Amino acid sequence: LTKMHFQWDWLCLGVLIISSMTAGMENEENLDADVEVEDFDKQSQEADVDRDKSSIQVVYQTPKPTGEVYFTLCMCVLGRWEVEELKENAVPGDKGLVLKSVAKYHAISAMLTKAFVFDDKPLIVQYEVNFQKGIDCGGAYIKLLSSSDDLNLEYFFDKTPYTIMFGPDKCGEDYKLHFIFRHKNPKTGEYDEKHAERPDVDLKKFYLDKKTHLYTLVLKPDDTFEILIDQTVVSKGSLLENMIPPVNPSKEIDDPTDKKPDDWDERPKIPDPTAVKPDDWDEDEPAKIEDPDAVKPEGWLDDEPQYVPDPNAKKPKDWDEEMDGEWEAPQIPNPKCETAPGCGEWVRPMKNNPKYKGKWRAPMIDNPNYQGIWSPRKIPNPDYFEDLHPFKMTAVSAIGLELWSMTSDIYFDNFIICSEKEVADRWAADSWGLKKLVASANEPGMFSQLVTAAEDHPWLWVLYILTLALPVGLTVLFCWPAKKSDEYIDYKKTDVSKQITKGELKEEREEFEDDELEEEKENEDTGEDGKMSVLVCSLVKDMNRTCSWVALPLSWTM
Repeated sequence: LTKMHFQWDWLCLGVLIISSMTAGMENEENLDADVEVEDFDKQSQEADVDRDKSSIQVVYQTPKPTGEVYFTLCMCVLGRWEVEELKENAVPGDKGLVLKSVAKYHAISAMLTKAFVFDDKPLIVQYEVNFQKGIDCGGAYIKLLSSSDDLNLEYFFDKTPYTIMFGPDKCGEDYKLHFIFRHKNPKTGEYDEKHAERPDVDLKKFYLDKKTHLYTLVLKPDDTFEILIDQTVVSKGSLLENMIPPVNPSKEIDDPTDKKPDDWDERPKIPDPTAVKPDDWDEDEPAKIEDPDAVKPEGWLDDEPQYVPDPNAKKPKDWDEEMDGEWEAPQIPNPKCETAPGCGEWVRPMKNNPKYKGKWRAPMIDNPNYQGIWSPRKIPNPDYFEDLHPFKMTAVSAIGLELWSMTSDIYFDNFIICSEKEVADRWAADSWGLKKLVASANEPGMFSQLVTAAEDHPWLWVLYILTLALPVGLTVLFCWPAKKSDEYIDYKKTDVSKQITKGELKEEREEFEDDELEEEKENEDTGEDGKMSVLVCSLVKDMNRTCSWVALPLSWTM
């Protein structure tokens, strides 16, 4: 078997009903009313599609895997199944298999046209699941059914022998991702289930986010495996080392005839035999005593009961006192007690007894006769065997879903079995990849996601406020312009230095002095402090001096 691929290919429902009636109407009359036999055609995917459901224009086309394709025209079905579009993020033209019943047994299966033999080619199993309503309790795993001469899918149920079971399962808060294979004991011929170790990842989001997820199992001829979700490895290991229980039993086992000696002492600590209880140790003192300092609160209503009959209650019309006894109104909290510190008989509260010591026990010491924990001697395991290549499992010739679920609308799609990872990846890109693209396009914006997260976790609002307030506060603190003082404005050099001649300098000095005289007169009237004019000069380019007059407080020139 060079390449093996599997895809669900549905026949038209009407054609199958007609063909089933002509093939064996007598057999169908004996079927249970709860069993529905339905077969579907892939042409149903091309039925009327509401193209406005997607925010981007993506039209689904049935993937066409390279290589030889194996599929079946008939399926045995138990429970209610439908072929429908996704309720959210549907890809126009795409439909999948949907489990519709609640709290019922479901089974659907299909034969492969050729058995998959575990030889020198890897086995790759891949399919999509969407828990459209979340999941309360139920599974979405698949079974690869073991090849046998008497395999009949009309009688497919939970006891039908399988080789591999793979996929998600959940009940309560236990989120699982199964990989189980049935191993044949080479000595006894009996089969045992071997469970892969639990993935070290949080699986919860894959069950509750209502998105379509891709589950992939890769089994290799070197006896290793990988489990992927959405094309990311979540678990990997060896069939020889990472299965529970191990494939190969221990070489030695405990001798069932070996018994622990009667005088074997396993106690690492013992009570000190020399210890004596102190004379003042009183074991009769209680742990709690009444608080003698407690005082009954003022306003305590001693004569009022805590509960009173409901005055508004009325005896039901169908109450029969002979059958039901004397009717009594239900009790409600006494409204008079709502404003009082308490009602009924007041009792002193209890407090810890300072004299309490409890029952005296001798202190523990090391056991001088300690012999350790006893264990029986080991003997060779009579059932020991060594299977170095557990990959060589029982061949499979059918695939099936055999489920019990408390949640409806579980969506399955795009099953494939092949031997090349590249083929499975290409199949995923042409199917699951489109669903992922549409779902991403319909994702809410960042702001909406933050608000949704805060609705589930209100403490996030505090984090949002702090995150926004911190940069704003720092910006105001360090970047807001400070108010300049009048003194600084008065003494700031406002004129740009320029070249002046000797005559211009004398003329400017005289004008400045006239201004100073007028300012001094004003200061005498207003009582302002005196100021002194200072000529500030500097050398600029080509050794030309530039000067300007600056008024400074007298205190600066002292």
